[in-house]
Amino acid sequence: MRILLAGLTVCLMAQAQNDWRSYGGTDPNGSVENRRYSSLKQIDTSNVTKLIQGWTYNSRPADAQGAPRASQVTPLVVNDVLYLVTPYQSLVAMQPETGKQIWIYEHKHAGGRPPRGIAYWPGGGGAPPEIIFGTADGFLIALDAKTGKPVSGFGTNGEIDMKAGMMNGSTEHYGLSAAPVIYKDLVMTGSHTIDSPGLGPRGDLRAWDVRTGKLVWTFHSIPEPGEKGHETWLNDGWKNRSGTNAWTTFSVDASTGTVFVTFDSPAADLYGGDRPGNDLWGNSLVALDAATGKYKWHFQTIHHDIWDYDAPGPPMLTEVARNGTRIPVVVLSNKTGYIFIFDRRTGKPVYDIEEKPVPKGDVPGEWYSPTQPVPVKPPPITRQGMTRDEIAKVTPEQEQFCQALWDSNGGTHNEGVFTPMGTKQTIVFPASNGGANWGGGAVDPTLGYYFINTRSEGAIGHMGKQSEIPLRAGKKAAPSDSGTAYVRIGPRGLNTGFSNPMTGWPCQAPPWGELIAINLSTGDIVWREPFGRVDSLEAKGVMNTGSINIGGSVATAGGLLFIGASTDQRFHAYESKTGKLLWEVKLAANAQASPITYMGRDGKQYVAVVAADQLLAYRLP
Repeated sequence: MRILLAGLTVCLMAQAQNDWRSYGGTDPNGSVENRRYSSLKQIDTSNVTKLIQGWTYNSRPADAQGAPRASQVTPLVVNDVLYLVTPYQSLVAMQPETGKQIWIYEHKHAGGRPPRGIAYWPGGGGAPPEIIFGTADGFLIALDAKTGKPVSGFGTNGEIDMKAGMMNGSTEHYGLSAAPVIYKDLVMTGSHTIDSPGLGPRGDLRAWDVRTGKLVWTFHSIPEPGEKGHETWLNDGWKNRSGTNAWTTFSVDASTGTVFVTFDSPAADLYGGDRPGNDLWGNSLVALDAATGKYKWHFQTIHHDIWDYDAPGPPMLTEVARNGTRIPVVVLSNKTGYIFIFDRRTGKPVYDIEEKPVPKGDVPGEWYSPTQPVPVKPPPITRQGMTRDEIAKVTPEQEQFCQALWDSNGGTHNEGVFTPMGTKQTIVFPASNGGANWGGGAVDPTLGYYFINTRSEGAIGHMGKQSEIPLRAGKKAAPSDSGTAYVRIGPRGLNTGFSNPMTGWPCQAPPWGELIAINLSTGDIVWREPFGRVDSLEAKGVMNTGSINIGGSVATAGGLLFIGASTDQRFHAYESKTGKLLWEVKLAANAQASPITYMGRDGKQYVAVVAADQLLAYRLP
């Protein structure tokens, strides 16, 4: 009997390694590590150029109207079934070797872009395995993974209305934008709330019983009176405050029962005069007891955020070698371009983090933190400011436009990464899109390398009253709904990017996108390469500009890094050791989702990625 059980355990472990069981990959022993690494190596550096398209699944219904809907979803593959949530209010189960539909579940909730991922619970105690996913309008749905039928005992007919108790009397948006996270018999959820106005829905982190949907615990993302961190909210700025939400996927270390979650900036995200103080748990990595939601430790990456500089990538759990020992760590990317690495047991930084003085702004009534945390290592992964001499010269017309934009309104200033937008024209760099964004990083534990794609772009404008919003096409621009005393106003309206709208090209010198590898055990950048193309510039002989990008990657034991993300409609494979581009394919749409890889029952390794409303799978011939 023991031999049979041991054999069954080995078979189940082997099957799990062939799958992609959670948003960030297949994890050991019930953890959710978000490493985005696969031990599969059938596809490797010697044969990746032979990849062909194995199959395509088009989620667009026959009666759909208008342009294809965008999606940034990462599917799951579990026990030879692929699960995909679509932008057309459905969840589909299909054969991962062919894309043939097994079942489809259609819900009646709000359409549009779905949350970026789903969760799988393996079942237990007589309960069948479940697929759990959220909707853009705030419902959590549990389906029987085998049949696609709603789990009748979960909430009401398989659904929970997550908005209950969260709205603060507001009618503003509340939904999900990330994959739920499973720990034992709990499903944990964050939320997607508003960036402005400042008052609105709560952004609390919550855990639900996966069988019944009953609420088990709540962690207040804005601490209430008597709770730790409440003292960082001055003048009652915490009351009915929105934002400060876990809008990205989080991680769980099952060995210690710890969940690691990052919270967004408080609303309104670009003005904080009505919320003076450091504003915990805004812009913080928080470690909690996963069974109870009790606080363990935290680190705030931005004090009193007025840039929307949250840490949008999932916290990654991995290990680093330091002084002859291996340290379990949590790695966090940030829109500023900083990478933070902590001992996940204690919250102690692996590399020193310094509190550095930063510029103070001049917006009446605003509260400015005198310092911000800056890691000594790794070095920043993106440009963190610019001068007029660094304007793009990719074409004479681009240079002329960008110089004129810089010189407009009395000229522009920038004092580095934490330059606050002032009452006179300012460039903020990076802009609120990063730096790094929600795709986060991937890791190759054999190399000890952490991979991340980054974008380089700024924002230009000043802080002013709503009455100053410029005209657009002869009409007054729609007023901001920020509900704040001041809003960020650019030359073309609210929150204008420092770019040329006639070309879409950023105004700073390239590269505009990069792919970077960091040795986590030394904190050094191993390689960095321009990432993505601008075809119209390459036609003029201007090469290696990189492109604006968003989405994530996956690393494999075959020595490869697969990534879409770039806005040139290409899906790429890089050699993970060197950063050399080995293969790419042109798609019908941008693949702005994180890819997966899995082994089919036909003995072939597949790499799959969502591009708009299509799922494409590649394999060797």
